[in-house]
Amino acid sequence: MVRRVWFFSWVLFVWLLGCGCVEGLGVNWGTMASHKLPPKAVVQMLKDNGIQKVKLFDADSTTMGALAGSGIEVMVAIPNDQLAVMTDYDRAKAWVRRNITRYNFNGGVTIKSRLRMKESLEFYNHHVANSEEVKIDEWKKISSIAVPIADTHPDTRNRYVGVGNEPFLSSYNGSFLNVTLPALQNIQNALNEAGVGDTIKATVPLNADVYNSPESNPVPSAGRFRADISELMTQIVQFLNKNNAPFTINIYPFLSLYGNDNFPFDYAFFDGVSNPIVDNGVSYTNVFDANFDTLVSSLKAVGLGDMTILVGEVGWPTDGDKNANSNNAYRFYNGLLPRLAANKGTPLRPGYIEVYLFGLIDEDAKSIAPGNFERHWGIFKYDGQPKYAIDLSGQGQNKLLVPAKGVTYLPQKWCMLNPNAADLSKLGDNINYACTFSDCTSLGYGSSCNGLDSQGNASYAFNMFFQMKDQDELSCYFEGLATTTTQNISQGNCNFMVQIDSSSSLWRPSLVASSLVMVLTFLFL
Repeated sequence: MVRRVWFFSWVLFVWLLGCGCVEGLGVNWGTMASHKLPPKAVVQMLKDNGIQKVKLFDADSTTMGALAGSGIEVMVAIPNDQLAVMTDYDRAKAWVRRNITRYNFNGGVTIKSRLRMKESLEFYNHHVANSEEVKIDEWKKISSIAVPIADTHPDTRNRYVGVGNEPFLSSYNGSFLNVTLPALQNIQNALNEAGVGDTIKATVPLNADVYNSPESNPVPSAGRFRADISELMTQIVQFLNKNNAPFTINIYPFLSLYGNDNFPFDYAFFDGVSNPIVDNGVSYTNVFDANFDTLVSSLKAVGLGDMTILVGEVGWPTDGDKNANSNNAYRFYNGLLPRLAANKGTPLRPGYIEVYLFGLIDEDAKSIAPGNFERHWGIFKYDGQPKYAIDLSGQGQNKLLVPAKGVTYLPQKWCMLNPNAADLSKLGDNINYACTFSDCTSLGYGSSCNGLDSQGNASYAFNMFFQMKDQDELSCYFEGLATTTTQNISQGNCNFMVQIDSSSSLWRPSLVASSLVMVLTFLFL
Protein backbone atom coordinates (compact mmCIF):
# COMPACT_ATOMS: atom_id res chain seq x y z
CA MET A 1 0.00 0.00 0.00
CA VAL A 2 2.82 2.34 0.95
CA ARG A 3 4.57 1.59 -2.33
CA ARG A 4 1.40 2.31 -4.28
CA VAL A 5 0.87 5.59 -2.47
CA TRP A 6 4.50 6.42 -3.16
CA PHE A 7 4.16 5.64 -6.85
CA PHE A 8 1.20 7.96 -7.39
CA SER A 9 2.79 10.59 -5.20
CA TRP A 10 5.94 10.36 -7.26
CA VAL A 11 3.99 10.72 -10.49
CA LEU A 12 2.47 13.87 -9.05
CA PHE A 13 5.88 15.11 -8.05
CA VAL A 14 7.37 14.51 -11.50
CA TRP A 15 4.38 16.23 -13.06
CA LEU A 16 5.00 19.25 -10.86
CA LEU A 17 8.62 19.35 -11.92
CA GLY A 18 7.97 18.35 -15.51
CA CYS A 19 9.77 20.39 -18.12
CA GLY A 20 9.73 20.03 -21.89
CA CYS A 21 13.17 21.60 -22.27
CA VAL A 22 16.82 21.13 -21.32
CA GLU A 23 17.38 21.32 -17.59
CA GLY A 24 18.13 24.89 -16.60
CA LEU A 25 17.31 26.24 -20.06
CA GLY A 26 15.80 29.70 -20.12
CA VAL A 27 14.99 32.26 -22.76
CA ASN A 28 15.38 36.04 -23.10
CA TRP A 29 12.09 37.90 -23.42
CA GLY A 30 12.71 41.29 -25.00
CA THR A 31 9.84 43.71 -25.54
CA MET A 32 11.24 46.31 -27.97
CA ALA A 33 8.47 45.85 -30.50
CA SER A 34 6.07 48.31 -32.08
CA HIS A 35 3.18 45.86 -31.58
CA LYS A 36 3.76 43.69 -28.55
CA LEU A 37 2.14 40.36 -27.94
CA PRO A 38 -0.05 40.44 -24.83
CA PRO A 39 2.16 39.47 -21.86
CA LYS A 40 -0.35 36.89 -20.67
CA ALA A 41 -0.28 35.26 -24.11
CA VAL A 42 3.53 35.16 -24.00
CA VAL A 43 3.52 33.59 -20.53
CA GLN A 44 1.08 30.94 -21.73
CA MET A 45 3.28 30.30 -24.76
CA LEU A 46 6.25 29.80 -22.44
CA LYS A 47 4.29 27.34 -20.35
CA ASP A 48 2.92 25.50 -23.40
CA ASN A 49 6.50 24.90 -24.55
CA GLY A 50 7.81 23.84 -21.15
CA ILE A 51 10.02 26.91 -20.76
CA GLN A 52 10.32 27.50 -17.03
CA LYS A 53 12.91 30.28 -16.88
CA VAL A 54 12.91 33.70 -18.46
CA LYS A 55 15.35 36.62 -18.52
CA LEU A 56 13.99 40.15 -18.87
CA PHE A 57 15.69 43.42 -19.73
CA ASP A 58 13.76 45.50 -17.22
CA ALA A 59 11.19 44.97 -14.48
CA ASP A 60 8.10 46.27 -16.27
CA SER A 61 5.06 45.88 -14.03
CA THR A 62 2.84 44.55 -16.82
CA THR A 63 5.32 41.81 -17.69
CA MET A 64 5.96 40.97 -14.06
CA GLY A 65 2.23 40.89 -13.34
CA ALA A 66 1.70 38.44 -16.18
CA LEU A 67 4.45 36.19 -14.81
CA ALA A 68 3.01 36.24 -11.29
CA GLY A 69 1.60 32.86 -10.36
CA SER A 70 3.08 31.15 -13.43
CA GLY A 71 5.85 29.28 -11.60
CA ILE A 72 8.34 30.58 -14.17
CA GLU A 73 11.68 31.63 -12.72
CA VAL A 74 12.51 35.21 -13.58
CA MET A 75 15.70 37.19 -14.02
CA VAL A 76 14.77 40.85 -13.89
CA ALA A 77 17.09 43.64 -14.96
CA ILE A 78 18.11 47.22 -14.40
CA PRO A 79 18.74 49.00 -17.73
CA ASN A 80 22.05 50.77 -18.27
CA ASP A 81 20.44 54.19 -18.12
CA GLN A 82 19.40 53.51 -14.51
CA LEU A 83 22.82 52.40 -13.25
CA ALA A 84 23.85 55.88 -12.12
CA VAL A 85 20.70 56.16 -10.03
CA MET A 86 21.46 52.84 -8.35
CA THR A 87 24.72 54.21 -6.95
CA ASP A 88 22.49 55.82 -4.31
CA TYR A 89 21.74 53.10 -1.75
CA ASP A 90 18.32 54.48 -0.82
CA ARG A 91 17.30 54.40 -4.48
CA ALA A 92 18.63 50.85 -4.77
CA LYS A 93 16.55 49.78 -1.75
CA ALA A 94 13.49 51.43 -3.28
CA TRP A 95 14.10 49.56 -6.54
CA VAL A 96 14.27 46.23 -4.71
CA ARG A 97 11.05 47.03 -2.82
CA ARG A 98 9.26 48.05 -6.00
CA ASN A 99 10.51 45.29 -8.29
CA ILE A 100 11.47 42.30 -6.12
CA THR A 101 9.82 42.11 -2.69
CA ARG A 102 6.66 43.64 -4.14
CA TYR A 103 6.04 40.39 -5.99
CA ASN A 104 7.11 38.10 -3.17
CA PHE A 105 3.89 38.41 -1.21
CA ASN A 106 2.91 34.76 -0.80
CA GLY A 107 2.80 34.82 2.98
CA GLY A 108 6.02 36.84 3.05
CA VAL A 109 8.10 33.74 2.19
CA THR A 110 11.49 34.31 0.59
CA ILE A 111 11.38 33.56 -3.12
CA LYS A 112 13.32 30.36 -3.72
CA SER A 113 14.95 28.79 -6.75
CA ARG A 114 13.84 25.51 -8.28
CA LEU A 115 15.14 22.12 -7.18
CA ARG A 116 17.17 20.70 -10.03
CA MET A 117 15.69 17.65 -11.72
CA LYS A 118 18.94 15.78 -11.19
CA GLU A 119 18.39 15.75 -7.41
CA SER A 120 14.83 14.44 -7.70
CA LEU A 121 15.94 11.71 -10.10
CA GLU A 122 18.64 10.61 -7.68
CA PHE A 123 15.94 10.19 -5.03
CA TYR A 124 13.78 8.25 -7.48
CA ASN A 125 16.60 5.95 -8.56
CA HIS A 126 17.55 5.15 -4.98
CA HIS A 127 14.05 4.40 -3.68
CA VAL A 128 11.72 3.49 -6.52
CA ALA A 129 13.95 1.81 -9.09
CA ASN A 130 15.25 -0.46 -6.34
CA SER A 131 11.64 -1.26 -5.26
CA GLU A 132 12.23 -0.06 -1.72
CA GLU A 133 9.39 0.77 0.60
CA VAL A 134 9.37 4.49 1.13
CA LYS A 135 8.77 5.49 4.67
CA ILE A 136 6.36 8.24 5.58
CA ASP A 137 9.10 10.53 6.90
CA GLU A 138 10.98 10.16 3.60
CA TRP A 139 7.85 11.06 1.68
CA LYS A 140 7.44 14.09 3.89
CA LYS A 141 10.96 15.10 2.97
CA ILE A 142 10.36 14.89 -0.76
CA SER A 143 6.86 16.38 -0.55
CA SER A 144 8.25 19.32 1.40
CA ILE A 145 10.22 20.11 -1.75
CA ALA A 146 7.35 19.48 -4.16
CA VAL A 147 4.74 21.58 -2.38
CA PRO A 148 6.65 24.88 -2.43
CA ILE A 149 7.34 24.33 -6.13
CA ALA A 150 3.66 23.78 -6.88
CA ASP A 151 2.43 26.49 -4.51
CA THR A 152 3.73 29.40 -6.54
CA HIS A 153 0.64 31.56 -6.77
CA PRO A 154 0.74 34.49 -6.60
CA ASP A 155 4.46 35.25 -6.38
CA THR A 156 6.89 35.83 -9.23
CA ARG A 157 9.86 33.54 -8.69
CA ASN A 158 13.04 35.57 -9.10
CA ARG A 159 16.52 34.09 -9.05
CA TYR A 160 18.70 36.85 -10.41
CA VAL A 161 18.80 40.59 -10.92
CA GLY A 162 20.76 41.69 -13.96
CA VAL A 163 22.53 44.97 -13.15
CA GLY A 164 22.93 46.63 -16.53
CA ASN A 165 23.27 44.90 -19.87
CA GLU A 166 26.71 44.61 -21.45
CA PRO A 167 27.72 47.96 -19.84
CA PHE A 168 31.40 47.65 -20.82
CA LEU A 169 30.93 47.37 -24.57
CA SER A 170 33.76 49.21 -26.29
CA SER A 171 31.18 51.15 -28.29
CA TYR A 172 29.89 52.77 -25.06
CA ASN A 173 33.23 54.57 -24.66
CA GLY A 174 33.40 53.97 -20.92
CA SER A 175 30.00 55.55 -20.16
CA PHE A 176 29.18 53.02 -17.41
CA LEU A 177 32.63 52.17 -16.03
CA ASN A 178 32.23 54.22 -12.86
CA VAL A 179 28.67 53.27 -11.96
CA THR A 180 28.32 49.53 -12.65
CA LEU A 181 30.20 48.17 -9.62
CA PRO A 182 28.61 50.58 -7.10
CA ALA A 183 25.17 49.75 -8.55
CA LEU A 184 25.90 46.02 -8.32
CA GLN A 185 27.03 46.35 -4.70
CA ASN A 186 24.01 48.43 -3.71
CA ILE A 187 21.49 46.09 -5.31
CA GLN A 188 22.98 42.98 -3.73
CA ASN A 189 23.19 44.68 -0.34
CA ALA A 190 19.58 45.84 -0.71
CA LEU A 191 18.54 42.27 -1.54
CA ASN A 192 20.39 41.07 1.54
CA GLU A 193 18.73 43.71 3.72
CA ALA A 194 15.33 42.75 2.34
CA GLY A 195 15.93 39.16 3.43
CA VAL A 196 16.05 37.64 -0.05
CA GLY A 197 19.77 37.80 -0.75
CA ASP A 198 20.34 34.12 -0.05
CA THR A 199 18.19 33.06 -3.02
CA ILE A 200 18.23 36.12 -5.31
CA LYS A 201 21.61 37.21 -6.60
CA ALA A 202 22.69 40.35 -8.41
CA THR A 203 24.90 39.81 -11.44
CA VAL A 204 26.09 41.82 -14.44
CA PRO A 205 25.32 40.40 -17.91
CA LEU A 206 28.48 41.08 -19.89
CA ASN A 207 29.48 40.84 -23.51
CA ALA A 208 32.31 38.50 -24.43
CA ASP A 209 34.44 41.50 -25.38
CA VAL A 210 35.40 41.96 -21.69
CA TYR A 211 38.07 39.29 -22.18
CA ASN A 212 40.35 38.13 -24.97
CA SER A 213 43.49 36.25 -25.83
CA PRO A 214 46.55 38.09 -27.17
CA GLU A 215 47.06 38.11 -30.92
CA SER A 216 50.41 36.43 -30.35
CA ASN A 217 48.73 33.47 -28.62
CA PRO A 218 45.03 33.33 -29.62
CA VAL A 219 44.01 30.26 -27.62
CA PRO A 220 41.53 29.84 -24.74
CA SER A 221 44.19 29.10 -22.11
CA ALA A 222 45.70 32.55 -22.71
CA GLY A 223 42.44 34.32 -21.89
CA ARG A 224 42.64 37.47 -19.77
CA PHE A 225 40.26 40.30 -18.95
CA ARG A 226 40.53 43.26 -21.28
CA ALA A 227 43.51 45.39 -20.29
CA ASP A 228 41.58 48.67 -19.95
CA ILE A 229 39.07 47.16 -17.48
CA SER A 230 41.17 44.42 -15.88
CA GLU A 231 41.21 45.97 -12.40
CA LEU A 232 37.48 46.75 -12.50
CA MET A 233 36.61 43.26 -13.72
CA THR A 234 38.68 41.76 -10.93
CA GLN A 235 36.74 43.79 -8.35
CA ILE A 236 33.42 42.75 -9.89
CA VAL A 237 34.18 39.03 -9.98
CA GLN A 238 35.49 39.15 -6.41
CA PHE A 239 32.24 40.76 -5.27
CA LEU A 240 30.15 38.25 -7.23
CA ASN A 241 32.12 35.36 -5.76
CA LYS A 242 31.79 36.74 -2.22
CA ASN A 243 28.00 36.73 -2.63
CA ASN A 244 27.81 33.35 -4.41
CA ALA A 245 26.51 35.07 -7.54
CA PRO A 246 27.31 33.81 -11.05
CA PHE A 247 29.38 35.47 -13.74
CA THR A 248 26.90 36.15 -16.57
CA ILE A 249 28.26 36.15 -20.10
CA ASN A 250 26.66 36.61 -23.52
CA ILE A 251 28.25 34.49 -26.26
CA TYR A 252 27.34 34.92 -29.94
CA PRO A 253 29.01 32.60 -32.45
CA PHE A 254 26.98 34.36 -35.15
CA LEU A 255 28.89 37.58 -34.52
CA SER A 256 32.14 35.78 -35.23
CA LEU A 257 30.87 35.33 -38.79
CA TYR A 258 29.28 38.75 -39.13
CA GLY A 259 31.53 41.07 -41.04
CA ASN A 260 34.38 38.56 -41.14
CA ASP A 261 34.39 36.48 -44.29
CA ASN A 262 37.69 34.90 -43.25
CA PHE A 263 36.22 33.27 -40.16
CA PRO A 264 35.83 29.50 -40.69
CA PHE A 265 32.09 29.09 -41.23
CA ASP A 266 31.67 25.63 -39.68
CA TYR A 267 33.47 26.73 -36.51
CA ALA A 268 30.36 28.75 -35.57
CA PHE A 269 28.36 25.51 -35.26
CA PHE A 270 28.70 22.23 -33.37
CA ASP A 271 28.93 19.52 -36.01
CA GLY A 272 32.69 19.45 -36.45
CA VAL A 273 35.48 21.17 -38.36
CA SER A 274 38.38 19.82 -40.36
CA ASN A 275 40.97 22.00 -38.61
CA PRO A 276 40.23 22.40 -34.90
CA ILE A 277 42.18 24.78 -32.70
CA VAL A 278 44.58 22.84 -30.50
CA ASP A 279 45.43 24.38 -27.15
CA ASN A 280 47.80 22.44 -24.87
CA GLY A 281 46.57 19.19 -26.33
CA VAL A 282 42.87 20.17 -26.18
CA SER A 283 41.02 20.36 -29.49
CA TYR A 284 38.38 23.07 -29.92
CA THR A 285 35.93 22.33 -32.71
CA ASN A 286 33.55 25.25 -32.17
CA VAL A 287 33.77 28.89 -31.16
CA PHE A 288 31.28 28.58 -28.29
CA ASP A 289 33.57 26.23 -26.35
CA ALA A 290 36.63 28.31 -27.18
CA ASN A 291 34.93 31.54 -26.10
CA PHE A 292 33.57 30.04 -22.88
CA ASP A 293 36.95 28.59 -21.93
CA THR A 294 38.66 31.88 -22.66
CA LEU A 295 36.46 33.26 -19.89
CA VAL A 296 37.32 30.33 -17.63
CA SER A 297 41.01 31.11 -18.15
CA SER A 298 40.40 34.81 -17.48
CA LEU A 299 38.71 33.95 -14.18
CA LYS A 300 41.51 31.53 -13.31
CA ALA A 301 44.03 34.31 -13.89
CA VAL A 302 42.42 36.34 -11.08
CA GLY A 303 42.19 33.35 -8.76
CA LEU A 304 38.55 32.39 -9.38
CA GLY A 305 38.78 29.60 -11.93
CA ASP A 306 35.94 27.64 -10.32
CA MET A 307 33.43 30.48 -10.30
CA THR A 308 29.93 29.65 -11.58
CA ILE A 309 29.31 30.91 -15.12
CA LEU A 310 25.84 31.57 -16.49
CA VAL A 311 25.35 32.09 -20.23
CA GLY A 312 22.90 34.98 -20.33
CA GLU A 313 22.44 35.08 -24.10
CA VAL A 314 23.21 32.72 -26.94
CA GLY A 315 21.31 32.27 -30.19
CA TRP A 316 21.12 32.79 -33.94
CA PRO A 317 19.12 35.37 -35.95
CA THR A 318 16.99 34.47 -38.95
CA ASP A 319 17.10 37.58 -41.12
CA GLY A 320 19.01 40.81 -41.73
CA ASP A 321 22.29 39.28 -42.94
CA LYS A 322 23.52 36.69 -45.43
CA ASN A 323 24.24 34.24 -42.57
CA ALA A 324 21.06 35.03 -40.66
CA ASN A 325 18.40 32.57 -41.80
CA SER A 326 16.24 29.77 -40.46
CA ASN A 327 18.47 27.02 -41.84
CA ASN A 328 21.53 28.27 -39.99
CA ALA A 329 19.49 28.90 -36.83
CA TYR A 330 18.18 25.33 -37.02
CA ARG A 331 21.70 24.00 -37.47
CA PHE A 332 22.98 26.04 -34.54
CA TYR A 333 20.29 25.01 -32.08
CA ASN A 334 20.32 21.42 -33.30
CA GLY A 335 23.94 21.34 -32.17
CA LEU A 336 23.68 23.42 -29.00
CA LEU A 337 20.62 21.89 -27.33
CA PRO A 338 21.72 18.22 -27.37
CA ARG A 339 25.06 19.26 -25.85
CA LEU A 340 23.26 21.10 -23.08
CA ALA A 341 20.91 18.16 -22.50
CA ALA A 342 23.89 15.81 -22.16
CA ASN A 343 25.60 18.22 -19.73
CA LYS A 344 28.66 18.01 -21.94
CA GLY A 345 30.01 21.39 -20.96
CA THR A 346 33.34 22.57 -22.38
CA PRO A 347 36.90 21.18 -22.19
CA LEU A 348 37.80 23.39 -19.21
CA ARG A 349 34.35 23.27 -17.61
CA PRO A 350 32.67 19.91 -18.28
CA GLY A 351 29.16 19.36 -16.95
CA TYR A 352 26.04 21.45 -16.47
CA ILE A 353 25.84 25.01 -17.82
CA GLU A 354 22.86 27.27 -17.18
CA VAL A 355 21.89 28.92 -20.48
CA TYR A 356 19.33 31.48 -21.66
CA LEU A 357 18.53 31.43 -25.37
CA PHE A 358 18.33 34.73 -27.22
CA GLY A 359 15.68 35.39 -27.92
CA LEU A 360 12.03 34.57 -27.61
CA ILE A 361 10.27 36.90 -30.09
CA ASP A 362 11.46 39.17 -32.91
CA GLU A 363 11.63 42.86 -31.92
CA ASP A 364 11.06 45.34 -34.74
CA ALA A 365 11.89 48.40 -32.63
CA LYS A 366 15.41 47.38 -31.59
CA SER A 367 18.34 49.52 -32.63
CA ILE A 368 20.01 48.25 -35.79
CA ALA A 369 23.31 49.97 -35.03
CA PRO A 370 25.02 46.57 -34.59
CA GLY A 371 23.34 45.27 -37.77
CA ASN A 372 19.96 44.60 -39.39
CA PHE A 373 19.91 41.15 -37.79
CA GLU A 374 19.21 42.70 -34.37
CA ARG A 375 15.46 42.61 -35.00
CA HIS A 376 15.38 38.91 -35.90
CA TRP A 377 16.81 36.89 -32.99
CA GLY A 378 13.52 35.30 -31.92
CA ILE A 379 12.74 31.60 -32.06
CA PHE A 380 9.23 32.96 -32.63
CA LYS A 381 8.09 35.55 -35.17
CA TYR A 382 6.62 38.90 -34.13
CA ASP A 383 3.18 37.29 -33.74
CA GLY A 384 4.27 34.29 -31.69
CA GLN A 385 4.40 31.84 -34.59
CA PRO A 386 7.36 29.40 -34.51
CA LYS A 387 10.00 29.86 -37.19
CA TYR A 388 11.43 26.35 -37.50
CA ALA A 389 11.36 22.91 -35.91
CA ILE A 390 13.30 22.66 -32.68
CA ASP A 391 13.46 20.34 -29.68
CA LEU A 392 14.03 22.31 -26.48
CA SER A 393 14.59 19.04 -24.62
CA GLY A 394 17.73 18.44 -26.67
CA GLN A 395 16.64 14.93 -27.64
CA GLY A 396 16.60 15.64 -31.38
CA GLN A 397 12.81 15.21 -31.74
CA ASN A 398 12.50 18.45 -33.67
CA LYS A 399 9.04 19.86 -34.24
CA LEU A 400 7.41 23.25 -34.43
CA LEU A 401 6.94 24.88 -31.05
CA VAL A 402 3.47 25.68 -29.72
CA PRO A 403 2.48 29.13 -31.03
CA ALA A 404 0.94 32.00 -29.09
CA LYS A 405 -2.78 31.56 -28.63
CA GLY A 406 -5.58 34.04 -29.12
CA VAL A 407 -3.59 36.49 -31.25
CA THR A 408 -5.73 38.73 -33.44
CA TYR A 409 -4.60 40.50 -36.58
CA LEU A 410 -5.54 43.55 -38.57
CA PRO A 411 -7.65 42.87 -41.70
CA GLN A 412 -6.06 40.97 -44.58
CA LYS A 413 -5.02 44.13 -46.37
CA TRP A 414 -1.70 45.32 -47.78
CA CYS A 415 -0.22 48.53 -49.17
CA MET A 416 1.63 48.35 -52.48
CA LEU A 417 3.11 50.48 -55.22
CA ASN A 418 0.28 51.84 -57.34
CA PRO A 419 0.68 50.22 -60.78
CA ASN A 420 -0.98 53.29 -62.31
CA ALA A 421 1.45 55.78 -60.77
CA ALA A 422 2.83 57.91 -63.60
CA ASP A 423 5.47 60.07 -61.92
CA LEU A 424 8.05 57.94 -60.09
CA SER A 425 10.56 60.73 -59.59
CA LYS A 426 9.86 60.85 -55.85
CA LEU A 427 9.72 57.10 -55.34
CA GLY A 428 13.15 56.92 -53.70
CA ASP A 429 12.32 59.65 -51.19
CA ASN A 430 9.07 57.94 -50.25
CA ILE A 431 10.73 54.55 -49.82
CA ASN A 432 13.32 56.16 -47.54
CA TYR A 433 10.57 57.81 -45.54
CA ALA A 434 8.65 54.55 -45.16
CA CYS A 435 11.74 52.63 -44.04
CA THR A 436 12.82 55.34 -41.62
CA PHE A 437 9.60 54.89 -39.66
CA SER A 438 9.14 51.14 -40.01
CA ASP A 439 11.25 48.01 -40.31
CA CYS A 440 12.83 47.34 -43.70
CA THR A 441 15.71 45.19 -42.43
CA SER A 442 14.54 42.24 -44.53
CA LEU A 443 15.42 44.21 -47.67
CA GLY A 444 19.13 44.30 -46.89
CA TYR A 445 21.89 42.36 -48.61
CA GLY A 446 21.51 38.62 -48.10
CA SER A 447 18.17 39.02 -46.33
CA SER A 448 14.88 37.30 -47.06
CA CYS A 449 13.54 40.07 -49.33
CA ASN A 450 16.82 41.03 -50.97
CA GLY A 451 15.71 39.47 -54.27
CA LEU A 452 12.80 41.86 -54.91
CA ASP A 453 12.90 44.18 -57.90
CA SER A 454 12.54 47.95 -57.50
CA GLN A 455 8.75 47.77 -57.56
CA GLY A 456 8.79 44.99 -54.98
CA ASN A 457 11.10 47.02 -52.75
CA ALA A 458 8.70 49.95 -52.90
CA SER A 459 5.68 47.77 -52.10
CA TYR A 460 7.50 46.13 -49.19
CA ALA A 461 8.52 49.47 -47.70
CA PHE A 462 5.05 50.96 -48.16
CA ASN A 463 3.39 47.93 -46.58
CA MET A 464 5.67 47.93 -43.56
CA PHE A 465 4.82 51.57 -42.91
CA PHE A 466 1.12 50.85 -43.49
CA GLN A 467 1.13 48.02 -40.96
CA MET A 468 3.17 50.07 -38.47
CA LYS A 469 0.42 52.68 -38.63
CA ASP A 470 -2.28 50.05 -38.00
CA GLN A 471 -3.47 50.21 -41.63
CA ASP A 472 -4.54 53.82 -41.43
CA GLU A 473 -5.76 54.65 -44.94
CA LEU A 474 -3.76 57.89 -44.98
CA SER A 475 -0.58 55.90 -44.38
CA CYS A 476 -0.90 54.22 -47.78
CA TYR A 477 -0.75 57.30 -49.99
CA PHE A 478 2.88 58.35 -50.46
CA GLU A 479 2.09 61.24 -52.78
CA GLY A 480 -0.17 59.07 -54.90
CA LEU A 481 2.41 56.33 -55.36
CA ALA A 482 0.65 53.70 -53.24
CA THR A 483 -2.64 51.89 -53.07
CA THR A 484 -4.21 49.19 -50.89
CA THR A 485 -5.03 45.63 -51.92
CA THR A 486 -6.70 42.62 -50.34
CA GLN A 487 -4.51 40.22 -52.30
CA ASN A 488 -1.49 38.87 -50.45
CA ILE A 489 1.51 40.28 -52.29
CA SER A 490 4.16 38.16 -50.58
CA GLN A 491 6.81 36.79 -52.93
CA GLY A 492 8.69 33.55 -52.36
CA ASN A 493 10.51 33.70 -49.02
CA CYS A 494 9.67 37.37 -48.65
CA ASN A 495 6.66 37.77 -46.37
CA PHE A 496 4.54 40.91 -46.65
CA MET A 497 3.22 40.94 -43.10
CA VAL A 498 -0.16 41.80 -41.64
CA GLN A 499 0.34 43.35 -38.22
CA ILE A 500 -1.15 42.35 -34.88
CA ASP A 501 -4.33 44.19 -33.92
CA SER A 502 -3.30 46.32 -30.96
CA SER A 503 -6.91 47.40 -30.32
CA SER A 504 -7.97 43.82 -29.53
CA SER A 505 -9.49 43.23 -26.10
CA LEU A 506 -6.75 40.65 -25.59
CA TRP A 507 -4.37 43.53 -25.03
CA ARG A 508 -6.39 45.13 -22.26
CA PRO A 509 -5.43 44.06 -18.73
CA SER A 510 -8.32 42.88 -16.59
CA LEU A 511 -9.79 45.25 -14.04
CA VAL A 512 -8.72 42.92 -11.24
CA ALA A 513 -5.14 42.73 -12.45
CA SER A 514 -4.95 46.49 -12.95
CA SER A 515 -6.35 47.11 -9.50
CA LEU A 516 -3.87 44.68 -7.96
CA VAL A 517 -0.94 46.43 -9.62
CA MET A 518 -2.23 49.81 -8.41
CA VAL A 519 -2.59 48.57 -4.84
CA LEU A 520 0.88 47.01 -4.81
CA THR A 521 2.38 50.15 -6.29
CA PHE A 522 0.77 52.26 -3.56
CA LEU A 523 1.98 49.92 -0.81
CA PHE A 524 5.59 49.74 -1.92
CA LEU A 525 6.32 53.24 -3.18
